[in-house]
Amino acid sequence: MPRLFTALEIPRNAAMSLSLLRGGLPGARWIDVENYHITLRFIGDVDNRTADEIVDRLDRIERPEFQLQLTGTGAFGSKKPHSVWAGVSNPPELYALQAEIERICQRLGLPADPRKFTPHVTLGRLRSSRVEDVVGYLSGRGGFYTNPFTVSRFVLLSSRDSIGGGPYITEEVFPLYERSSSLPMSDEQPSKSML
Repeated sequence: MPRLFTALEIPRNAAMSLSLLRGGLPGARWIDVENYHITLRFIGDVDNRTADEIVDRLDRIERPEFQLQLTGTGAFGSKKPHSVWAGVSNPPELYALQAEIERICQRLGLPADPRKFTPHVTLGRLRSSRVEDVVGYLSGRGGFYTNPFTVSRFVLLSSRDSIGGGPYITEEVFPLYERSSSLPMSDEQPSKSML
């Protein structure tokens, strides 16, 4: 069974901006542009029945689409950095979606994710990069940001055993609803324009 996780996809324009951050760091293995994503919840290896239950529950999520922006860079592993990443703006809708997915997974018997949710896009994995090189890399890219974009869906991805992550396969797509469609319908006629 493949490893499963829920994620947000990165639109092409933002992914191209991220790709410009590649290079300039010895010992980094850069993530392919088509594999950029924001992990919402790592699920792991599950049997087919559990996978079907997860899909069924995720399909019931009713949340609005929201705006997101990628901003800043950082690294995980302060003494021995193991990856560099681009940061994500912190809209409450992102955290609400992630928390609902986490609750669903726990209700289905999966263990709680031990790590605090830190939304990010992994840019590269580090093998033998020196701390000084990572600091230099980050200091030259701290002002990074993308234009805001609309998140209109989240996905269930799978991965096979590989080095460095990817390729990822989209197993299921779960749409978020448009904010305008969440407004109650009214019997009132729209006012006429004075044009």
